[in-house]
Amino acid sequence: MAELIPEFDLTVFVFGAVNSSMAVSARGLYFVVTLFLGSFFGSIFMLGPVLPLMFLSPAWYRWITDRIVATWLTLPVSLLELVFGVKVVITGDGFIPGERSVIIMNHRTRLDWMFLWCCLLRYSYLRLEKICLKAALKAVPGFGWAMQVACFVFIQRRWVEDKKHMENMLDYFCDIREPLQLLLFPEGTDLTENTRQRSDAFAAQNGLPKFEYVLHPRTTGFTFIVDRLRKGDNLDAVHDITVAYPKNIPQTERHLILGLFPREIHFHVRRYSVTSLPSSSSDLESWCRDRWAEKETRLHDFYSAQPRGFDREGVARVPPCKTELRVALIKAASLLYWSSFIALCFTGLWLWPPFRLYFVLMVGVFVAQQKLIGGLELLELSCHRYWKSMATDEKMK
Repeated sequence: MAELIPEFDLTVFVFGAVNSSMAVSARGLYFVVTLFLGSFFGSIFMLGPVLPLMFLSPAWYRWITDRIVATWLTLPVSLLELVFGVKVVITGDGFIPGERSVIIMNHRTRLDWMFLWCCLLRYSYLRLEKICLKAALKAVPGFGWAMQVACFVFIQRRWVEDKKHMENMLDYFCDIREPLQLLLFPEGTDLTENTRQRSDAFAAQNGLPKFEYVLHPRTTGFTFIVDRLRKGDNLDAVHDITVAYPKNIPQTERHLILGLFPREIHFHVRRYSVTSLPSSSSDLESWCRDRWAEKETRLHDFYSAQPRGFDREGVARVPPCKTELRVALIKAASLLYWSSFIALCFTGLWLWPPFRLYFVLMVGVFVAQQKLIGGLELLELSCHRYWKSMATDEKMK
């Protein structure tokens, strides 16, 4: 299941050590610290009060927390576009509002997962997105706590365990009928010289062409997830997204700390209805590999064109969910809200003892449940199984 896991390191993202010969950027630190404080205080003071609802109704708990988490997902978009002037260009098919999908994307940098939110804010709903992540990240204060509450899919990279956990998570989303857009990186890691060499070795062993702009995808996890969601009648489409950076590619979290933000981010979206997908797993694997061959050609054309862009394939054929005016208002409101919220949290901790007591208690709750249970998403699954069994018993009486 390694192919499911976007490789980013939140510890580096927050506390990354920077080479002493390289100057830390004030705006880079502002970006990273603001995101961390927003997730940290948001987990405690916005998500914390909602946690008891999990025991009464996991479905309502999921409905509410998805929308709370989505408010934080607008913060990086606001900072990137309003504060740092990043330009976002989207072409291709777009999204049909509110549809359930699996999103597959090339993994050019370790930050693609975050930049994608700029696309989803306009063409979908951020509250629908979940990401497959390595399980160690759930213990990171702030970010990890919020991802547990958001019910992201954490993977141990041991298929025997991961397969069962994946079944439980996907079946849960199918049971509660909450729309889901699950982001996967079939390449398993971001594109670097080392990973390209490993991909070339894989290609040579299997008689495949060498790629320059993408890595050869691994298809086991992708086919498993599509099949499971399709059987649970919880999949409308697969969105194949190609991301490219025409100027300044920030490869890792450290580049953000140094203030090296991308000037432009280009997304090209291809939408494939679930009815058009192959029915067998082997054909679905071939279908995925074909999409990556297309990406290689598309990215070659992108980077060899002047100016660089996917423009030759036209603008988005499905209108965005929100107008640019509405997007601008959301970004401005997000920046104002989260800046004020962080300031109020510091003020409350400084002036109000009950506020400090609640803060300490909630930190204790997040840390203790992690050690005792293994994550809030596991507790949520247990609560769902309990209420489901109760409903089954009632029907049998």
